Amino acid sequence: MSTAVEQLDSADTADPFRDRLLDGMAASIVERGFRDSTVADIVRHARTSKRTFYAQFASKEDCLIELLRRNNDTLITNIRNAVNPEADWEDQIRQAVGAYVDHIGARPAITLSWIRELPALGAVAQPLHRQAMEHLTDMLVDLSDSPGFRRAQISPLSRPLALILLGGLRELTALFVEAGHDVQGIVEPAITASTAILGPR
Repeated sequence: MSTAVEQLDSADTADPFRDRLLDGMAASIVERGFRDSTVADIVRHARTSKRTFYAQFASKEDCLIELLRRNNDTLITNIRNAVNPEADWEDQIRQAVGAYVDHIGARPAITLSWIRELPALGAVAQPLHRQAMEHLTDMLVDLSDSPGFRRAQISPLSRPLALILLGGLRELTALFVEAGHDVQGIVEPAITASTAILGPR
């Protein structure tokens, strides 16, 4: 059976049990956190059996990896859809940050698992981490190569700077979520940092 990592670039299965199990994992993370969640917790929320779980996933780690892959894909789609490439560059930054904060605000526990729990899985999680950061970096480079940025004569963001921006934003996000703060407090610092890095250089 292939693992979630091996399926990173493959199409999602149409099996409805897989979606139910991923929803069960998400619910268990909200309830207990990933570390304290068990397969029994996941299948309880999914209203299915351990046998069904192991037909889809090799382990709860596999299930988490697939859940986070889908979450990251949704995050990127939401940000891309929120940004109007014809808008002024500063407005595009505000649109992107707003979409990011709305996404994490809707699923703070999942976001924290992505930032804190995924690295703790070690080598099995490295393909997802690399893929996620590559796709997020691609998104930032693409968004900064738009008509709004070109009108301001701003060059597309370099990949190293994109990674610096992403790393800082991820850590700020984790600190807010861990402290139980309203993630809307991230908006202005994120806009200030993004404007400094993405703006005229």
